[in-house]
Amino acid sequence: MGKRSVPELNSSSTADISFILLIFFLTTTSMDTDKGLARRLPPPPEENVEQDDTKVRERNVLQVRINAMDELMIGSDMADVSEIRERAKEFIDNPENLPNLPDKSPREIDFFGTVYITDKHVISLQSDRGTSYSKYFEVQNELVAAYNELRDELARRKFGKPYLQLNEDQQLAIRSYYPMKISEAEPKNYNLR
Repeated sequence: MGKRSVPELNSSSTADISFILLIFFLTTTSMDTDKGLARRLPPPPEENVEQDDTKVRERNVLQVRINAMDELMIGSDMADVSEIRERAKEFIDNPENLPNLPDKSPREIDFFGTVYITDKHVISLQSDRGTSYSKYFEVQNELVAAYNELRDELARRKFGKPYLQLNEDQQLAIRSYYPMKISEAEPKNYNLR
């Protein structure tokens, strides 16, 4: 009994078919792109404006710091992550116009008319080079949640429905009322204690 030869497949066109399939999938597949985190940094100081009043500037900035041991400080107080959202909401809104929170200035906003808002406020988030990613994102999520809750509460009061159900113009008005201003400083090495 002789050796049986196994028929071979013609593989010369396999590469062509693979290439055509690759092009087909590349052209027909939609790919989601990472959007990143939207942050608005404070504008640079104007040349003609005097920067003497440090008390006014200090009241408009909320310092949030995380050290290498994932300990959190809000302003000059050691704090827990669970405190961030309410502290940030009070800072952003300053409902009682307290002198130690951001000053309010008049602004004309569609659907609202002239309102007094804390549009000069900035939340400064600083981390240490040793801060864990999980703690950093946990703090960042709480800050964003503070803005989202304020916007949603205002949308329900003004329009009777959640922020996400508003039309584009209504959402723009709500965002103008509570502009998100989170400034992320370059990580440093420091100790909070």
